[in-house]
Amino acid sequence: MNIEEIQWNNQGLIPAIVQDAKTKEVLTLAYMNKESYQKTVDTGETWFYSRSRQELWHKGETSGNTQKVVSMKIDCDQDAVVILVEPAGPACHTGTTSCFDKTVFGEDKVSPYDILHKLESVIKSRDEERPEGTYTTYLFEEGVDKILKKVGEESAEVIIAAKNRSHEELKWESADLLYHLLVLLREQRLPLTDVLSVLAERHEKKK
Repeated sequence: MNIEEIQWNNQGLIPAIVQDAKTKEVLTLAYMNKESYQKTVDTGETWFYSRSRQELWHKGETSGNTQKVVSMKIDCDQDAVVILVEPAGPACHTGTTSCFDKTVFGEDKVSPYDILHKLESVIKSRDEERPEGTYTTYLFEEGVDKILKKVGEESAEVIIAAKNRSHEELKWESADLLYHLLVLLREQRLPLTDVLSVLAERHEKKK
């Protein structure tokens, strides 16, 4: 679609609804002007216009939580756009998967998997800021060999718990393993979404 055909509002903006391409969860609502719209098309990652700062911003430029664009759809009135993305991390600056995480009416159906993205975000900040006295900081400062050792130890604990047929023991050891695996992924600079994409691709191939 020609950019001039879009019905920009009086401020030269259009609302952009960002949605996870795989889960279809709405991640955020932002605004685009012509320049950010074109940059999104040209780069394949989301760019928006900040109404408060009155400037362009590239999603994930500072946080690393970029959004790879899968497709963009315009509505029938050509005054709103839906962007389907593959997120490299949480969409919200608070660390949640989606900016829409507060239920004001009806049943709260927050995904239990949100904790993985929240934990990944916390681990990332620990790596960047290295606050004293935290276990995650300790692991990063000890280096990859220490992290690998912990992943190995926790894997063994999971095996033992499973052999013992102890659900209580297994859930705790599994949680420990997932945490240390996320630390390892961060140390290797491999986003969790890349791992999840592999699982999704395998699933699709089996259909």
